[in-house]
Amino acid sequence: MARWLILVHRIPPRPLYLRAKIRQRLASVGAVAVKNAVYLLPRNSDALEDMQWIAQEITAGGGDAHLFEGDFVDGVANDAAVAQFRQTRDAGYNALTADARSALKEARSTAAAGELTVAHAALTRRLDDIRRIDFFDAPARKAAEKALATIEARLKKAHKEETHMPKTKLALRGKVWVTRPDVHIDRLASAWFIRRFIDAKARFRFEAKAAPRDGEIRFDMAGGEFTHEGDRCTFETLVRRTGVADKGVRAIAEIVHDLDLKETKFDRAEGAGVRMMIEGLAGRVRDDAERIERGIEIFDHLHEALSRPQRSRK
Repeated sequence: MARWLILVHRIPPRPLYLRAKIRQRLASVGAVAVKNAVYLLPRNSDALEDMQWIAQEITAGGGDAHLFEGDFVDGVANDAAVAQFRQTRDAGYNALTADARSALKEARSTAAAGELTVAHAALTRRLDDIRRIDFFDAPARKAAEKALATIEARLKKAHKEETHMPKTKLALRGKVWVTRPDVHIDRLASAWFIRRFIDAKARFRFEAKAAPRDGEIRFDMAGGEFTHEGDRCTFETLVRRTGVADKGVRAIAEIVHDLDLKETKFDRAEGAGVRMMIEGLAGRVRDDAERIERGIEIFDHLHEALSRPQRSRK
């Protein structure tokens, strides 16, 4: 089977944006230019689909695009192509490593932990993007991963005093969790977190203005035991105060934060899709108890996807 996909194209001078758009699309899938209009990508099913779409965009814009499968007759040329891929990925890894070290240097105090958390999330997404197209294990990858691991260690240390012992969660079990009617993103995510990380048998009650009662815990409502704290939404408050350290939960917290507070602090790509699903759920299901049960299923799937490690496509 042929080892390489080769795209040869001609892009017209107009529209002006097309050349930059195609160059960006080729970079995003990991292709490298071996000549001005000749791009190379290791052959696999995903790469083939990517290149076919790009070729279609070129022809739709009035250009010409030809996609081939092939190998280098000369082994030296093949090795040079692999070296070029590694060099290109190394450039991305090195830039990320430098940015990670800069972020760590600027966050010298515990007070700066919030900014470092945001930087870590953005850097992690960049690392995942580079690894996805690192087809030949570029050597600079290890340094980039180490730089991010150093930030993560710093964050764990900074938040150590906020982490509660497991007995904190034990004290929250066997309770009825009370919140306002018409639950949306923050309360749906919080209900999922309660069921999955605090009490699998947790029950929920809905009341606009609930007074404190024995055996009940109020959340995401004025005066509640778990609600917004500082710039944190209720979901983030639950995660922080129960001390749960989970990759998928952290990612969901970033999505919920931006959607609930209408911010772009984390600006995760998954946010728009999650917003649409929650809006669809709220539009179709009026009963809050049923909405929570269906919302839990959504967040189960989301957590599963966000917990998986990003792997390069080879």
